[in-house]
Amino acid sequence: MTAGMNRTATQTWIWTAVLTAAFAAIAAAIRGGALEGIDRTLMLALRTGDAHDPIGPAWVETMFLELTGLGSTTVIVLVTLAAAGFLLIARKRATAALVVAAILGGTLLNNLLKLIFARPRPDVVAHSVEVTTMSFPSGHAMMSAAAYLTLGALLAQTQKSGAARGYILALAVVTVALIGVSRVYLGVHWPTDVIAGWLAGGAWALMCWQVARTLRSRGAIEKADD
Repeated sequence: MTAGMNRTATQTWIWTAVLTAAFAAIAAAIRGGALEGIDRTLMLALRTGDAHDPIGPAWVETMFLELTGLGSTTVIVLVTLAAAGFLLIARKRATAALVVAAILGGTLLNNLLKLIFARPRPDVVAHSVEVTTMSFPSGHAMMSAAAYLTLGALLAQTQKSGAARGYILALAVVTVALIGVSRVYLGVHWPTDVIAGWLAGGAWALMCWQVARTLRSRGAIEKADD
């Protein structure tokens, strides 16, 4: 049992390091201007030729406008509080505290990265939604990954059923993917902003997941059968 847990922990930290290294590589490439052409090409490919007109029927833009809201600060706060409330009702107070701490930490990290890189927003197409912060990494992509993947992993660990755990994690991944795509489609983020956000948020979620596993093995937070 201990050997298996150690092996899983090692694999988790390796993947965290891989995601972090990939984020650093993209950040370095952006600083050097190596990905600017790819970013512009992909963004223009999502327009009809008119910078104000995304490809596809009107309902597609409406759909992405609604989906992008799932990555907003307001929605993520509400989802986090709802998850924490559920865990409190289930008498998993330590897990609830860990959920809140994980999301707060991810938010602070995202804000710090935006200040460090200070990348301007895309200027090749019109923005379908109003934005005021810097572009890299995508806050919606990173925070949805950090929040939904962390919440999914922590909530999944409270479930005995493998099917229930798989469903929770799959739902989290699909939600994060759609939110990220919406940011590029709506013209408010370069594709590399979103990819970097996914990488950073995924690394944060993996780290939080491993911290939760370690604390659970030590009895510091509740197990699934508590």
